Amino acid sequence: MRELVFSEHWYWFVVAAIVCYFIGCFNFAVLIAKFKHKDVHKIGSGNPGTMNISREFGLKVGLINFLLDACKGGVPALISYFVFRGYVFAGTDVIVSDFTRYFCGLFVIIGHIYPVTMKFQGGKGIASTLGLFWFCISCENPWYILVTFLCLVCVLGYIAWTEWGSMGSLLGVTGFSIWQGVEFYLRYLADGSVGSGARTAWVAALFFLLFALNFLTWFAHRKNLVRLYAGEEHRTSVKKLSHGRRGTQNM
Repeated sequence: MRELVFSEHWYWFVVAAIVCYFIGCFNFAVLIAKFKHKDVHKIGSGNPGTMNISREFGLKVGLINFLLDACKGGVPALISYFVFRGYVFAGTDVIVSDFTRYFCGLFVIIGHIYPVTMKFQGGKGIASTLGLFWFCISCENPWYILVTFLCLVCVLGYIAWTEWGSMGSLLGVTGFSIWQGVEFYLRYLADGSVGSGARTAWVAALFFLLFALNFLTWFAHRKNLVRLYAGEEHRTSVKKLSHGRRGTQNM
């Protein structure tokens, strides 16, 4: 492992943050709606995200939107993993790619939720965040690709069973965060060693990134949660989504 001195290479992190933010600003729901000759902000809930696209155009189109958003969240993180996986932060055993993949992912999610291209009124970041964890957890252990995919299927199963789309999605994000947090704990804290101040700071930064991702997605769903607790949240019927708005009207 080669050492990376942050004070000498900090500008790469600034560049990565800016690039990832603008990647996040690109919204596939807007593009898909335009392809269908619609304005995503004027259909359904007006939210430029997977759920609104699914309700309007059907589950198949919604799945395409989900996969595109998932890749948007995961690919920049995956690239940073391959670029920095051979480095540790100077004076520590903290792997640089452990930090950069979630650092890049966080700014993609910020760009998705608060895009400057749409007056900071974007989607809620669930698909991109789930994709981020899917890619990040799988990159070190390829067999995790299947395990994380099965976890995503479980999230969809929960939504299909309970019809609570927002809660199922948020629980999925939190579950993946706990999974990654446990791996970081076993890697850096399980032996009880504290190490240098720099090591402590970088390990703390890893957990802060996981917390920030959860905070962003839960905060973006704050209105859904209020409606859910008040018993006013709209249910998400997978059967109805499979037909879309037009299919529902023809039933």
